[in-house]
Order: sequence, then C-alpha cells, then structure tokens
Amino acid sequence: MSKNYDVTALGELLIDFTENGISPQGNTLFEANPGGAPCNVLAMLSRFGHRTAFIGKVGEDMFGGYLRKTLSELEINTNWLLADNTTRTTLAFVKNLKDGEREFSFYRNPGADMMLTEKEIDETLLADTRIFHFGTLSMTHESVRRATIRAVKAAKAQGALISFDPNLREPLWDSLKTAREQVSFGLEHCDILKISDNEIIWFTGEADLTAGIKKLQKAYPIPLILLSMGGKGSRAYCGAESAEAPAFFQENPQDTTGAGDTFLGCCLHYILENGMQQLNKEWLKEMLTTANGAASIITGRKGALRVMPTISELENFLKARRYGS
Repeated sequence: MSKNYDVTALGELLIDFTENGISPQGNTLFEANPGGAPCNVLAMLSRFGHRTAFIGKVGEDMFGGYLRKTLSELEINTNWLLADNTTRTTLAFVKNLKDGEREFSFYRNPGADMMLTEKEIDETLLADTRIFHFGTLSMTHESVRRATIRAVKAAKAQGALISFDPNLREPLWDSLKTAREQVSFGLEHCDILKISDNEIIWFTGEADLTAGIKKLQKAYPIPLILLSMGGKGSRAYCGAESAEAPAFFQENPQDTTGAGDTFLGCCLHYILENGMQQLNKEWLKEMLTTANGAASIITGRKGALRVMPTISELENFLKARRYGS
C-alpha cells in the first residue's frame, strides 16, 4: 500500500544564531538561521522531491511564525507543527571554533519544542509515512520524551523504517546517564542509524572506530549504520557489506552546522529510491560519495535549512570533482 509521506520527522525546530562578522562598533553580529536537525534532514529530502512532514512545537511568537513560513516555503508539511502560547521558540547561539568544532549556547529552559505532549501525536500520520526520523533532543525531558517514544513505536508498528541520529548535545541533559539511556532506546528501535565519530567513541568507550562499530553491532542488530567522520569522510555498514568514502575538501568553510543532517538526508533519499535490500557495496559507496558532496557544499554556507543544495548543484559538484574539471 502506498503512503502519502516519504519521511516524517519529529523533534526540535529552532533559530540558530550564527556568527556573521563584526559591527562598526566592534560587536559580534549574529545571523538568525532557521534550524533544528530533524528539519534540516527534511529540507534536503525536499530538494530531492520527496514528500515530507514535521511533528513539533514552536512558540506563538515572531520566531515561531518565521519557522512555520520557512518550512512551508520548503514544501515541508506543517499541519503537525503546533504553536505554544506560553513558551518561547527555542534559540541556539553557535560559535565556530578554530578546529572546525562548534560551541552551542541554548536558550531552552524551557523552549517550545520541549512542550510537545504524548496526546498531541497523530498516529494516522505515522501510519502514512515510509520513514520516521528522530533524534535525542526530543528526549531530554519527560513530556516530550513520552511523545517521542509513542511516535517511534506507532510508526514502527505501522511498518515505517525508523531513522535515528543521537545528535548529542551534552549541555541539554541533566545527566549523561540519562542521555545514554535514551540513546540506547533509539539504537534498540532504529533500522537506520546515523552516528558521528565522537558519539560512537562516547557511547562505546572505544577509541578505535572499527572496534566501536563492532561493539555496537553486537549489542544492537541495526540493519544500516552510517558513520560520519568529518574531514575523514564517512562509512556505511549494511549486514555483511561495508563501504567508505573520503570527504570533499571545502576551500571556503563557513559553518559546519547541518552538515551531518545534509549527509543523512542524501542517504535516506538513496534508501527511498532503492530500498534496504539493494544497498550492496557499490550502492553504499555511491550513496556515501553523494552524501559527502552535499555535506561539503553546505559547510560553505551559513546555516543549513534554507540553503540546501539543489540536485543540479550537487550533480555539478560531483561531476567537477570526478573528472577534475
């Protein structure tokens, strides 16, 4: 039976204030970029022409209205994006460090994304989607955690593939013990895992990434694991098959926020087009190469959600690097 939505995501939708120069008075300037990892993934998928929907909550304020308008412009269905009239839209200030890492300061105590409740989950939508995607920012607090768990279980019961990205943000957790418990829930229920190198080291305690993957596979029978390694490229593990692809050098890096989400959006596109059974070594390598290319493009731009690469941009990028022209 066909479903109306290719991918539905649940989680945070917020404003990323990213550094953008210095004012004449010598003050740091910040640009208000629409963001939030789950919607970044949906934005990339929408570029590929996929039908997407988002479940979440923003404040009934100027930022919430701007975010709703942005998603609509990107053709992400906002019928399940709710507004909270008592809590403000979540904000994050992003500082780019010299080593390419980022430092986040969240204004989320509470933020509207935390206000989503279990009773607000519409299971008819979850029955009508091919892939359901979530992360752990919607699991940091009890109410939204219950909503997320209900959504995951309902989507899985209706035959959707479950996509999970831990997207660990340590300052948002009361304790890393709780964070570990919620990451474990995601690992137990997902069919597709996107995890970064620093997250797998943190979760498994293995400094060697291969050892970390093997430890993860032994504990959790996840059909497809996608490992992002920043400037070292990416790897994929699907059953007995595995593949690796190098990163593309970005000559003018601007902002790494959203690179992993862009990467995952491309990978989910491949899965929607080819199914899980078709992901042999050749497909995995092609998928990773394309996803690495998209991630490289997005790091050359400020923000992510509004500026995802088009299909033609991505094709031209890959063609130029494949043939050295």
